[in-house]
Amino acid sequence: MNYLLAIVGLLVVFLLAYAASSSKKQIRYQSIFIMLVLQFLLAFVLINTEIGEFFIGGFAAIFSILISFAMEGIGFVFGGLAKGEQVAFFFSVLMPIVFISALIGILQYTKILPFVIKYIGIVLSKVNGMGKLESYNAVASAILGQSEVFISVKKQIGLLPEHRLYTLCASAMSTVSMSIVGAYMKMIEPKCVVVALVLNLFGGFIIASIINPYEVTAQEDSLEVEVETKQSFFEMLGEYIMDGFRVAVIVGAMLIGFVALIGMVNGIFASVFGITFQQMLGFVFAPLAFVMGIPMQETVGAGSIMATKLVANEFVAMLDLGKSTELSARTVSIVSVFLVSFANFSSVGIIAGAVKALQEKQGDIVARFGLKLIYGASLVSLLSATVSGFFF
Repeated sequence: MNYLLAIVGLLVVFLLAYAASSSKKQIRYQSIFIMLVLQFLLAFVLINTEIGEFFIGGFAAIFSILISFAMEGIGFVFGGLAKGEQVAFFFSVLMPIVFISALIGILQYTKILPFVIKYIGIVLSKVNGMGKLESYNAVASAILGQSEVFISVKKQIGLLPEHRLYTLCASAMSTVSMSIVGAYMKMIEPKCVVVALVLNLFGGFIIASIINPYEVTAQEDSLEVEVETKQSFFEMLGEYIMDGFRVAVIVGAMLIGFVALIGMVNGIFASVFGITFQQMLGFVFAPLAFVMGIPMQETVGAGSIMATKLVANEFVAMLDLGKSTELSARTVSIVSVFLVSFANFSSVGIIAGAVKALQEKQGDIVARFGLKLIYGASLVSLLSATVSGFFF
């Protein structure tokens, strides 16, 4: 029954993407099929094999060690405060972002990351049928983040037509930056985080190939990566540390605001309609949860968490998932995969602002297709969760 539902879920995802396609005749079905097969193979290896268990265990262990190093700095600055239960989330989940951001800066400065990202992107471009720029951008987004990635290709931003710009922005919204992966692993199962990271990379190309199909000519298929070399090492390090701190504080501020607002709206709905706002959204998203392979009796609870991610952000949704007691282990795993992406309304403003800072006209274009970005990125999450449901 689970397999049958998952197959129906795949059909639903592809039909929803096909309905929004800007050029159905240009869809390259062969590339889509190859990437879908790769998704299934990678999901099987990661979830159901000893090799996948070893890889995920190693990945999680690395982040666990890095977070332990981060806690040394946090403990030095905040002392006993960092051990208090009431502030545990801020210090144990958000503050390590500062240290991870510093490490990313060092890898960027030494040109290790640009080299790795560029050549992984080139290999991916052979598989997905898209340009080198799109492939580079997808890999870079998964490491640098949805704002920083555009700086690395700023020379080409102003020259891109709307359809290629959409693909770049959709990739940035469908992935998550490596600086906050450690934070996710503190909130949900590390296996689900790794599975989502891998599946979303290919899922972003699959959905973009349906919603926004096009061909890149040989003349257009160029890649110019901007690497900052003017700064000294310590200037760079200070900048990345402050960037990480800003991300941590911004996420914390958004959590305060969104959790409080959702609590207020839930209270209003409960007093007026006898049902909370999140429960109402749960009924709206329940059909999608069902086709993802989630049992009927758990679809409303799962749908509520999925909707929370869309209207607030993934951190708020992960907090709600952690508090949930009525969901089975399999459902928690599938929903966890769905949550690992930047597909929410606030991301549209972040991405549009990042592009506008580099090229004002292009930033306005991004803002105009904001809803389409959320639609496509949400389908990527839905696809990844559905594929993972075959193996959890």
